[in-house]
Amino acid sequence: MTTASVIHAPRHLALAAGDPNGIGPEIALKALAALPVETRARIVLYGPPSVFERTAAQLGLDALLRDARLVATDDFEARPGHIDAAAGASAVASATAALQACRRGEVDAVVACPHHETAIHRAGIAFSGYPSLVARVCGMAEDRVFLMLVGGGLRIVHATLHESVRSALERMTPALVAEAIRAGARACATLGVARPSIGVFGINPHASEGGLFGPEDAAIVAPAVEAARAEGLRVDGPAGADLLLADRAHDLYVAMFHDQGHIPVKLLAPRAASALSIGADALLSSVGHGSAMDIAGRGIASPEAVLRTIALLSGLPTVSGEVMP
Repeated sequence: MTTASVIHAPRHLALAAGDPNGIGPEIALKALAALPVETRARIVLYGPPSVFERTAAQLGLDALLRDARLVATDDFEARPGHIDAAAGASAVASATAALQACRRGEVDAVVACPHHETAIHRAGIAFSGYPSLVARVCGMAEDRVFLMLVGGGLRIVHATLHESVRSALERMTPALVAEAIRAGARACATLGVARPSIGVFGINPHASEGGLFGPEDAAIVAPAVEAARAEGLRVDGPAGADLLLADRAHDLYVAMFHDQGHIPVKLLAPRAASALSIGADALLSSVGHGSAMDIAGRGIASPEAVLRTIALLSGLPTVSGEVMP
């Protein structure tokens, strides 16, 4: 069983709009409306004012927006449901401004609403998910900022992310896997689990079954695990992902590939997971779902994932009273 975490010091958060043509502005405002007044007062909105104003009017939340703190990051007129370059650039602008505020100490962490990768690429911006943006803003190499999904009682950090399995395996090294383990341990400490137990997935089925299914686990993952143990971390593995997840005996898991980590979290928390970019000096978490262009502008999107992400970063109960694991 995982250990529940509680952050005792109240945190100030930036809440970035995400793609303004998607559901991001809607779920941001709905989340603020659902929060207690004292929590809402510690949150600053980042994004295009006209988009938030239009969304607030549609939702009947004009008074809430007037009372909210809003940092204007760009000027954009929303076209809900449309995938375009200007919207992609706007999503990057709001997240970048929020991250810069975090680095200046104006907020403690950033919650970013969903982006749309195609829109961002149309804007000519190199982007492979929020971790790559965090790395760029913080002046780090992209492979030193990792994605950790939290949801369904699981915390899973990914050694590699948005690339082919062939590409991921070609660049996977003991140093990369060890850094993912370290980053996950530090993130757990930030979230209130001071000394997490960590289970590391293997690359191959059954973590290569003693070499029967390949040499990769012995050559790459095992040395990373030993290095982490030598630093005092509580690490088990490499072991088969199915075995480790069936046992559920660890506070944190380290996946080698995107699907190894995403599938279990999305299965247990399909629209309620949080996606943290970890390893940098600014902490950002998005939500574990996309910008939902098919329902954008209709006022029917659920803010549950944003609320859970705010709870995760603040150590607060969710709207159902549950404290995030």
